[in-house]
Amino acid sequence: MADIFDSSFDSDVDIEISDNKIVKGEEVNLTAKDPTMSNILIGIGWDLNTFDIDTLDLDVSCFLLNKNGKTRVDSDFVFYNNMEASDGAVIHNGDSRTGAGDGDDETISVDLNGVPFEVVKIEFVLSIYKGEEKEQTMASLRNAYIHVVNASNGQELLRYELSEDVKGSKDTGMLVASLNREGPKWHFVAVGDGIDGGLAKIATDYDIIVHTG
Repeated sequence: MADIFDSSFDSDVDIEISDNKIVKGEEVNLTAKDPTMSNILIGIGWDLNTFDIDTLDLDVSCFLLNKNGKTRVDSDFVFYNNMEASDGAVIHNGDSRTGAGDGDDETISVDLNGVPFEVVKIEFVLSIYKGEEKEQTMASLRNAYIHVVNASNGQELLRYELSEDVKGSKDTGMLVASLNREGPKWHFVAVGDGIDGGLAKIATDYDIIVHTG
């Protein structure tokens, strides 16, 4: 993995926690919540079971997809070795190797108005670094969640808790959620589907070849 900083991440604004919890399969119209909103923060947090805390390295990535469900260019894959999409509308704010501490462990900033029109979906993925090699799975996660925050005022718009979706999982990754564009509107979809094969396998499905060694 790239040698980049290791810490817990906090937004520059104080996050106001809401009770807008959603469940797997649910879809929320973000634009309807605030038609003037452009900048959002996607935050993902988790704890690890004690026996995995020193060895399990969880990564958050996202893919900017066109109408065919594929990336347009390599920089549409935003992860620990490519922290920003080429257009600057999607920025990964850093890699936490331990998931230690309270609050968000990794965050991704999205400028909804700046996303190129040909990008109709942004998918957010969790993957365990060398999970197959270490025989580690998503079942090692506790208190995992993803939430969406209005970056301008710190208001939490929704929260999707993943504890039930990772319980007993034998997968090394998960498609957690997606942002779907419908004309001028953006919708958040809670997906929660397990994926096996590691980050390289996931990226290959989107027409990207990744060397993670």
